[in-house]
Amino acid sequence: MDDGKTIGRISKFESFGSVDGPGVRFIVFLQGCPMRCLFCHNPETWEAKGGEYWTAEDVLKKALRYREYWGEEGGITVSGGEPLAQIDFVLALFKLAKEEGVHTCIDTSGGPFNRSPVWFSKFEELMQYTDLLLMDIKHIDPEEHKTLTGMSNEHIIDMFRYLDETEKPIWIRHVLVPGISDNDEYLARTRDFIRTLHNVKRVEVLPYHSLAISKYENLGIDYALKTTEMPSQERIKNANEILETASYKGYLKA
Repeated sequence: MDDGKTIGRISKFESFGSVDGPGVRFIVFLQGCPMRCLFCHNPETWEAKGGEYWTAEDVLKKALRYREYWGEEGGITVSGGEPLAQIDFVLALFKLAKEEGVHTCIDTSGGPFNRSPVWFSKFEELMQYTDLLLMDIKHIDPEEHKTLTGMSNEHIIDMFRYLDETEKPIWIRHVLVPGISDNDEYLARTRDFIRTLHNVKRVEVLPYHSLAISKYENLGIDYALKTTEMPSQERIKNANEILETASYKGYLKA
């Protein structure tokens, strides 16, 4: 099979991403996501049938046009939507990218992760071509996670454990939502979980914002958090202290 001809559904591209992995990144936003996070800022990527069809080969060609801007740390980040919902495409793209010596990163919630033989074998192979993962901890409590995202988090925690066992570098991101995740007990539980992992290179607190409300209105989707305010600077500082973000020194490229 010609990996370059593998088709993916693409929502959009970003040529000069600066917050989705080390250095300057070319970001590929894939279409389709199994989660329905209440604070999602890309609701246009939810439906799997949307987006445009691209081959892995053509996406890489597009990305490489910007290579001179990446510096020593930059590369390609696949985001979404949910990249692991199109695992065949990401695998094909990353195989080609590594042939060109490109740093590869996946920004994922871990929602599709499972250990069924066929899917898990693809995931194991994908990890051979993946340099870094940006992993969300949406909520540490399984029931609260289900309320927030529509899914429980047991399989996501399992993915964290697997990546730890295989020593795959990760960055952890935690969206701080007043009244939901901005809770000292839950933050402490999240910290205690992170402490059990040995592959964490960075921990980031992402303050909730409601900038995507207009997207929901345009799509005719009710925005459940329309009355939720952004967290205060004090609460952001509090979350950073509890999660010990300053003790993680960032990402050293292998």
